[in-house]
Amino acid sequence: MDKIFIHALKTETIVGIFDWERQVKQTVLIDIEFSADIRKAALSDSIDDTLNYKGVAKRVLAFVEVSSFHLVETLAEHIAMLILQEFGVSWVSITLSKPGAIRSSRDVGVMLERNVRDLETWRAALATPAATMNVRR
Repeated sequence: MDKIFIHALKTETIVGIFDWERQVKQTVLIDIEFSADIRKAALSDSIDDTLNYKGVAKRVLAFVEVSSFHLVETLAEHIAMLILQEFGVSWVSITLSKPGAIRSSRDVGVMLERNVRDLETWRAALATPAATMNVRR
């Protein structure tokens, strides 16, 4: 499986459980890896034959900058599902870190991997009324 990666995508968003975190945007760093068959693009040397990773980065930044979640886990999950759904990849890995979240550490965060089967499960879970009420943005 070929992979495309984007490392250290940096933006600010509302994320956190404390009252002050709900008022101030904080920096998050996002590493993204996703599956892609790059053979055709490698042979043709044409952007039309590959996944536009600049488009992925712009879409993720646009989503994260307007989101508002309590947990980095939730934000990372939504980023993964967005990429799976909108860019048609079969597998994605997200590392999301929140620098300065814990005193005396460089950063904290989560790492997750999701695939198209997870996307189907996620869609079904969000279709239930109880699950929809628990999604905080």
